Amino acid sequence: MAKRLPGFKGEYLWELDIAERQLLALAEAFPADRYGWHPAETARSVSEVLVHIAAGNLTLLGIVGVEAAPDLYGKLEGEIIPRMMAMIEKNSSLEKSKTDKSEIVALLKRSFEALRAAFTDAPSTELERQDVFFGERTTVRRVYLRGLAHVHEHMGQLIGYTRMMGMPAPWTDWRESGRKIIERGV
Repeated sequence: MAKRLPGFKGEYLWELDIAERQLLALAEAFPADRYGWHPAETARSVSEVLVHIAAGNLTLLGIVGVEAAPDLYGKLEGEIIPRMMAMIEKNSSLEKSKTDKSEIVALLKRSFEALRAAFTDAPSTELERQDVFFGERTTVRRVYLRGLAHVHEHMGQLIGYTRMMGMPAPWTDWRESGRKIIERGV
């Protein structure tokens, strides 16, 4: 097992690793011909949810001042709110235009790599920096936490989609893992 960073950074990255692994397993589990499926006309399709998550990761980085995707968003300048609104507008377009499974999985991987690198490289003073994000004064650290919560929120949505399609979640049930741990005496 790779050595983890100490403290909050290590714990955050550990949780990010789990979320990324599970989300990528879900993205791979959906057959390409089901990426356009959605449970209702008003709900996002599988591909739209996955792009929404990836774009959300990149948007959160843009909000805290990390330009992780200039090829998607262009040069981000100005105040936080207009930058965020421009990125959200672009994300809506991306959700509709990106439908190819391999492109979407690559975008997801890219977004997690950017998120992991930016968080790992951010000095503690940057994580403690306060600004107005989402209409309230908070820290950069909380914006990163919001990103993790956002991934989990939409991963839950996709788990629901898999069940509606008659598919299982593509990872081992923790009850089974727990039994194996108990049997090993760990």
